[in-house]
Amino acid sequence: MPKKKTQTGFQSKTPLLDQLDVSSLLDSMILGVLFVDRARRVITINRFLEALTGYSREEVVGVQGENVIRSNLSSNGDPVGRVLTSEQTMTLEGDIINQSRKKIPVRFTISPLQLTSGQKEGAMILLEDISLLKDLDNKIHGFSGHEKIMGNSPKMQEIFELLPITARTDASVLITGETGTGKDLVAEAIHKASKRSRFPFIKVNCGALPETLLESELFGHVRGAFTGADKDKPGMFRLAHGGTLFLTEIGDLPLPLQVKILTVLDDKEFFPVGGSKKVSVDVRIIAATHRDLGELVRQGTFREDLFYRLNVLRLHLPPLREREDDFHLLLDHFFREFRANLKKKTKGFNAACLKLLSSYSFPGNIRELRNIVEYAVNVCPDETIRPEHLPKTLLSMEPAPSPSAASTRATLRENGEIVMDTPANTAAFTMPVPVGWGEVEKDMILKALTKTGGNRSRAAELLGWSRSKLWRKIKHHDLA
Repeated sequence: MPKKKTQTGFQSKTPLLDQLDVSSLLDSMILGVLFVDRARRVITINRFLEALTGYSREEVVGVQGENVIRSNLSSNGDPVGRVLTSEQTMTLEGDIINQSRKKIPVRFTISPLQLTSGQKEGAMILLEDISLLKDLDNKIHGFSGHEKIMGNSPKMQEIFELLPITARTDASVLITGETGTGKDLVAEAIHKASKRSRFPFIKVNCGALPETLLESELFGHVRGAFTGADKDKPGMFRLAHGGTLFLTEIGDLPLPLQVKILTVLDDKEFFPVGGSKKVSVDVRIIAATHRDLGELVRQGTFREDLFYRLNVLRLHLPPLREREDDFHLLLDHFFREFRANLKKKTKGFNAACLKLLSSYSFPGNIRELRNIVEYAVNVCPDETIRPEHLPKTLLSMEPAPSPSAASTRATLRENGEIVMDTPANTAAFTMPVPVGWGEVEKDMILKALTKTGGNRSRAAELLGWSRSKLWRKIKHHDLA
């Protein structure tokens, strides 16, 4: 009786093996799996590796394996060649670069791929994500990675208390907060602490693509669905199967796609673009936005049912100006990081520089602080960072001529920019008197209301806020 070929293309003597759906078997594994032939060409990969690399298995068949998995395996010579020669399994650790250009520590297990005839026709490479083990090792030895969420302030302690609770459930999570407050890091921390941590964490920016492309990115498409669709594309929902899909800037999601997202949340299945067969997925949704979704619901640009479906668990990240206890902690962390990376001998910031930074409101929050520190460490030629080594946007704050706080006031410009009103005859780099953000914010509100004749809707638009946020701020500052 002639031997039959399985889906991997290898012959089997066992009738049961001929009936196995090998692709489904590989897809059920929580490891990356890659089959290559003796010429190192890809035979197949599993779904986990599709998510890790961003390539579908149809795209990579026949491609050199090193062009699919960007790793440092070559630094160990030719491990695949050694396995084929010795016919012994080899295990080694290294790194790969995933589709988000992030380096991930991986344990490679390379085994010879043997036909039933005993002939070696290639190799099977298993990739195990060991980043969690590395993180644990770092914690044991007192190290902290650059992506660690830091904070000692009361508001951050509340977030830290909620994270384990959020990680233990599969409920949808909505993370809110201003731009640069660390929503991405919190989302990834929830995933890593959850039972889904060994499956993919896929991030999609809902505001980065037009509606048609975003739909294909999320749900995939079938060949011929539209012009240029010359092959099937799995989509991020399918690639995140078993893991977490992080939808950042969810407030920018177009209404038609909101309906489709709601359907996936309710039914756990969807139709790819141009497809007639439903795809079932098991995915946890974490969404994030810097916008007021409640206000968008009132405006009719965001579905109320989707809002309630996403807002099961809510985490609100405070802006940096409300985390005074964390400012110096973060400043020192970023300084040490960039000094080490750039191999600089800089010892720190002088008093004037610290005073200037302390008086700044950081509208870009932690991301802006990190960028400022990186700039300063780069441009400083001396051992001490002085005000002139800071970005010009900071130095454009006009200095105060005397230590009287009354001489420094906030002004709201037509374009919404906040500047400090001070006398024009101040010497360069004289330090401004620190003004509390509460007073600055209160002054902004009063000026906006005055400018609009008390019209709160126009004042909110001028400030770049929603009406509900302006109302809360008016109550907070006792301006009602």
